[in-house]
Order: sequence, then structure tokens, then C-alpha cells
Amino acid sequence: MAKYTLLKTEGRAKRATFETVHGVVQTPCFMNVGTVGVIKGAVSTEDLKEVGCQVELSNTYHLHVRTGDQIIKELGGLHKFMVWDRPILTDSGGFQVYSLADIRKIKEEGVTFRSHIDGHKIFMGPEESMTIQSNLGSTIAMAFDECPPALAERSYVQNSVERTTRWLARCKDKMAQLNSLPDTVNKHQLLFGINQGAVYDDIRIEHAKRISEMDLDGYAVGGLAVGETHEQMYHVLDQVVPYLPQAKPTYLMGVGTPQNIIEAVNRGIDFFDCVYPSRNGRHGHVYTNQGKRNLFNKRYEKDMRPIEEGCQCPACRTYSRAYIHHLLKAKEMLGMRLCVLHNLYFYNHLMEQIRGALDQGRFADFKKEKLDELQMVSREKEEKAKK
Repeated sequence: MAKYTLLKTEGRAKRATFETVHGVVQTPCFMNVGTVGVIKGAVSTEDLKEVGCQVELSNTYHLHVRTGDQIIKELGGLHKFMVWDRPILTDSGGFQVYSLADIRKIKEEGVTFRSHIDGHKIFMGPEESMTIQSNLGSTIAMAFDECPPALAERSYVQNSVERTTRWLARCKDKMAQLNSLPDTVNKHQLLFGINQGAVYDDIRIEHAKRISEMDLDGYAVGGLAVGETHEQMYHVLDQVVPYLPQAKPTYLMGVGTPQNIIEAVNRGIDFFDCVYPSRNGRHGHVYTNQGKRNLFNKRYEKDMRPIEEGCQCPACRTYSRAYIHHLLKAKEMLGMRLCVLHNLYFYNHLMEQIRGALDQGRFADFKKEKLDELQMVSREKEEKAKK
């Protein structure tokens, strides 16, 4: 129940539609990160629609430990629980294998680690991850993998990737079984595999070839934005993406800045997610085409302009920088919420601009103009800081 239609290409850049049981996604697309079934910053699902969100992303591990995937299944699944009728992607819990490295143990069967909430022992392997995601009923489930550090030893990465490949086969078998059960929340749940290999070209390429043979619903490039440079990340994409199926969605996990997204679209990526817009927004940092602004700064105390003139987000249509500055200084939640809404709108609108440029066959020009604009802003900031 998924159909990926390639509408246009420009170099490696792809413009496509992805039809799912929960609606059609226009790609390239930025997925808004709602770890526990909500975007941090008092953002509702109605807000998400207003700022142009197509896909919401939630975390398997976090929903498993609180409130519990079995309870969410009993309540009708994650879509019904959070009142969201568009696609949801759930990550597999595999990233927690990386982020909770000091309290976990990896074996062939899966990973044992302790809950960050109350310390109780949790075991998660491919079958457990698929079962949790099936209980949640997400549109897209991510395969369970290990995300080795980008700069890990070659021998460690090689063994990790081979195990991840074996885990992927188990994920695929388990999902087929779960989708056939009569009480499954979403019988059309899709499975995306994840390419790993740190910064080792040959390991990455060989892994891409092997998982491509499994004929999955989509493919992600994982294990980036975890310690390597931007140049190393772009190099990995240059090497790997040509070995992933062009006729399937390609997802770059956990990335990133507006510059990262534009560069990755140019290299053939369809899907993105990152906590930057919501996390930065909660700290008063807002994205604009003139660079990031810190609305805590005193310079905005009497500034009655919107965050960005011409922006049509809920914050900019109504409120001034001065008022949002006041809210942030007063520690009022509305200030944080308005900044998050603006940032999510900025990212989703950036994706609209990218899709429009691809539709018009002018992505190369758009990329140059946008990156030049962002680079110019960075240079101006550096020069001001020196003075």
C-alpha cells in the first residue's frame, strides 16, 4: 500500500510523491520530530497542519517506556491517540543503542539496556522493535539497527554492520507476520532499512548493495551527524546514494541545518528529520533567511517587527520580536511556543521552495542562490564578532 512516483530529477536530486495508507507525501520532505507523540514546545497537531507538516516522527523507545505501546494499541494506535491523520514515521529504538552506550549491552539477539526513567532493564531486538512499532501503528517503521560512532574502529564497524544486516532480515520477517494478524493496528505498515558503515566507503557501499536486494519500502542513511564533519557526511552520501534504489524513498536520519538539507537533496535524499528547529526554538533561537536570531538579546527589546518580515507563520502574522523577547525573558511558555512554530514553518517552507525549484527545473540555481545567501549571513556574523 505504498507507491513512490518519481516526478522529476535534476542531477541526483529527486522530486517525488509517496502514497501511503495515511496520505500522500510530497518529497523532498522534512519530518517534524515529536519524540513522545508531541512536538516539544506546546505544539498541537492542529498547529502542525498550519505550519505545513506532512510527516510526524515519534520515538519507539520513548513511547515504549512511557506511556507504553500496548496501552497506545488498546487506545487505537498512535494516530488516534495523538489525533493526527497524516503519516507518522517511528524510529526503531536503534539510536538509543548509540545514545545510551554507557548503560547497554549488545548481543546477536538484541540489546539490553536500562530505562532512563526508572532504571528498569529493557531488552530490545528486531522482533521487539517491530512489535512495538506495530502496536503504535505508524505509517513507516524503521528497521532495528546499531548506529556505531562515525569515527569508530574499522573492525568494530564491520562486525556491527554485518549484525545490522542480519537484524534487518529478522525485521522484515517479523513485520510480514505482524501485518497479517487480525488485530494489527495498521496492516499496511511500511519498513525502511538503514544503511550503516560510519565513514568507511567500502563498508557503506557493500551494505547499501545488500540491503537494496531486500526490496524494502524505503532506505535510510544512518550513522551520520554523530561526530563526523559536514564534508565527511557529504562524501558518504556521494558514495552511498548511487547504490540505493532511485525508485524508492531515501531518508537521511537526524540531519540537519538548512545548508545540510539543500546539499543532501542535491545528492538524492527525499526525507529528513532533525530536532534543531524545535530545540533551538525552545531556547529563543529562530531561523530566518537573514540567519539565526537569538530573541533573548536585548537588541530586540523595542523591535516591533515580526521575527521575519514577509513570513506567514502564526508567530510572524501576529506578534513582534519585542513581545516574544518579553515572553522569553519572563519565562512564559507562549514565547517558546511561538519560536518553535516559526522554526517549523521555516523548515517546512524551505522544503516547499526546494520542491518548487525542482518542479521548475531550476534547483541548481536555487541551491547556489540559497547557499550563497546563507554563507553571506555567516560571514557577516563572523565579521561583527571580530569587531
